[in-house]
Amino acid sequence: QVQLVESGGGLVQTGDSLRLPCAVSARTFSDYQMGWFRQGPAKEREFVAAISRSGTRFDYADSVMGRFTVSIDDAKNTVYLQMNNLTPEDTAVYYCAAKYLGSYFHTSRAQNEYEFWGQGTRVTVSP
Repeated sequence: QVQLVESGGGLVQTGDSLRLPCAVSARTFSDYQMGWFRQGPAKEREFVAAISRSGTRFDYADSVMGRFTVSIDDAKNTVYLQMNNLTPEDTAVYYCAAKYLGSYFHTSRAQNEYEFWGQGTRVTVSP
């Protein structure tokens, strides 16, 4: 059983930065591919970013490429989403997700492949 807890959301202005941590309660953290997804107003949930189990491969949606960065702190069993140069289009509830024993060197954008999900943290970006 794995539990994920996102935090760090809030109200910011265009151009601001924000870092979202996702605390992972798992026996072996490295057994999981980690991904970030978001759901904006009147939108379906979409892929944002992912990191491989190796910690060496990354994937980002075109809309956040160059602005968002995924990282991991193994000692804290925490994955982070660093968000820079935020715009109102980034307003959404952000979710972290875990895929058990996904490919060690690859990432996944497929939501249905992630078995475990956090409750989400809300990010609102004002103009």
